[in-house]
Amino acid sequence: MATTLPLHQIRADYDAKTIVVYQAYSPAIAEPAVRAQRFVEPFSRNRMTWIKPSFLWMMGRSNWARKPGQERVLAIRITREGWEDALSQAVLTSYKSGVHSDRASWERELKTSAVRVQWDPERTLRGGVLDARSIQVGLSRHIVAEYVDAWTTEIRDLTPTVRKIADLVKQGRADRAAEQLPKERPYDVPEAIGRRLHSHP
Repeated sequence: MATTLPLHQIRADYDAKTIVVYQAYSPAIAEPAVRAQRFVEPFSRNRMTWIKPSFLWMMGRSNWARKPGQERVLAIRITREGWEDALSQAVLTSYKSGVHSDRASWERELKTSAVRVQWDPERTLRGGVLDARSIQVGLSRHIVAEYVDAWTTEIRDLTPTVRKIADLVKQGRADRAAEQLPKERPYDVPEAIGRRLHSHP
């Protein structure tokens, strides 16, 4: 991945109707979800859940599915309608002049918003940190049910692929590893959402 990516740009694996986001869970949560093709107990609908469209950011976060409690990496395909509905409600987790009218109004929005967005440093295949940012979207308990019941169309366990890529990187076969990565590309959002997210094309 080039280091000349725009600072705030959504990049994802998507098609005309759906987009793929990633989450990492323990087997106790992941395995029932894959079987049911939706999140079921012990997944909690009463806490915020974060979804991420960047595969490599998820790899950095989960240490290639080696971090305790994140041993299963899931690719969750959701509707673009649901994704953009979430983004249209999102509030940045940090104050940005020019996005919010003032700090007090941002604080009020943040307290009541059902969705939060933060931009974290994007990662390279070898785990390096880029200047470019990757979007993370936090769904509060007030909207998680929609994510589970209405938006999700497929849940795949990518853990075998994750381990294969990690092994190739460890063996110094980065080119082969890169061939296994999801094909992510810029995801354009309506201008109003882009302003809300501090996102740039």
